[in-house]
Amino acid sequence: MRTRYRCAACGNLTRFDVTVTRRTRAFHHYSIGGELNVEDTEVLSEVVEEVACRWCGSGAHVEALEDADAG
Repeated sequence: MRTRYRCAACGNLTRFDVTVTRRTRAFHHYSIGGELNVEDTEVLSEVVEEVACRWCGSGAHVEALEDADAG
Protein backbone atom coordinates (compact mmCIF):
# COMPACT_ATOMS: atom_id res chain seq x y z
CA MET A 1 0.00 0.00 0.00
CA ARG A 2 1.36 3.41 -0.93
CA THR A 3 0.57 6.63 0.86
CA ARG A 4 -0.76 9.56 -1.14
CA TYR A 5 -0.36 13.11 0.04
CA ARG A 6 -2.21 16.41 -0.32
CA CYS A 7 -0.95 19.91 0.44
CA ALA A 8 -3.65 21.85 2.26
CA ALA A 9 -1.81 25.12 1.53
CA CYS A 10 -1.91 24.98 -2.29
CA GLY A 11 -3.98 21.90 -3.21
CA ASN A 12 -1.11 19.90 -4.74
CA LEU A 13 -1.84 16.17 -5.08
CA THR A 14 1.02 15.08 -7.33
CA ARG A 15 4.48 16.46 -6.43
CA PHE A 16 6.20 15.94 -3.07
CA ASP A 17 9.73 15.59 -1.75
CA VAL A 18 9.61 12.58 0.60
CA THR A 19 12.54 11.79 2.90
CA VAL A 20 12.48 8.13 3.99
CA THR A 21 14.84 5.96 6.02
CA ARG A 22 14.65 2.25 5.19
CA ARG A 23 16.35 -0.72 6.79
CA THR A 24 16.56 -3.63 4.35
CA ARG A 25 17.91 -7.15 4.00
CA ALA A 26 19.00 -8.29 0.55
CA PHE A 27 20.70 -11.26 -1.07
CA HIS A 28 23.88 -10.10 -2.88
CA HIS A 29 24.84 -12.44 -5.70
CA TYR A 30 28.24 -11.81 -7.30
CA SER A 31 29.11 -13.32 -10.67
CA ILE A 32 32.47 -14.99 -11.22
CA GLY A 33 33.47 -11.76 -12.99
CA GLY A 34 32.65 -9.75 -9.86
CA GLU A 35 29.41 -8.10 -11.05
CA LEU A 36 26.83 -7.61 -8.32
CA ASN A 37 23.18 -8.58 -8.73
CA VAL A 38 20.97 -7.67 -5.74
CA GLU A 39 18.08 -10.12 -5.32
CA ASP A 40 15.29 -10.66 -2.82
CA THR A 41 15.27 -7.27 -1.10
CA GLU A 42 13.08 -7.21 2.01
CA VAL A 43 12.13 -3.98 3.80
CA LEU A 44 12.56 -4.56 7.53
CA SER A 45 11.51 -1.08 8.64
CA GLU A 46 10.59 2.19 6.98
CA VAL A 47 10.20 5.64 8.52
CA VAL A 48 8.91 8.67 6.62
CA GLU A 49 10.90 11.52 8.13
CA GLU A 50 9.61 14.47 6.12
CA VAL A 51 7.17 15.28 3.33
CA ALA A 52 7.31 18.69 1.64
CA CYS A 53 5.19 20.09 -1.18
CA ARG A 54 7.22 20.56 -4.36
CA TRP A 55 4.92 23.39 -5.52
CA CYS A 56 4.86 25.72 -2.50
CA GLY A 57 7.62 24.24 -0.33
CA SER A 58 5.36 23.73 2.67
CA GLY A 59 5.96 20.74 4.89
CA ALA A 60 3.64 21.89 7.65
CA HIS A 61 0.48 21.66 5.53
CA VAL A 62 1.02 18.26 3.88
CA GLU A 63 -1.40 15.58 5.00
CA ALA A 64 -1.55 11.86 4.25
CA LEU A 65 -4.75 10.82 2.50
CA GLU A 66 -6.91 8.10 4.01
CA ASP A 67 -7.31 4.88 2.01
CA ALA A 68 -10.79 5.88 0.77
CA ASP A 69 -9.43 9.23 -0.48
CA ALA A 70 -6.31 7.74 -2.12
CA GLY A 71 -8.22 5.53 -4.58
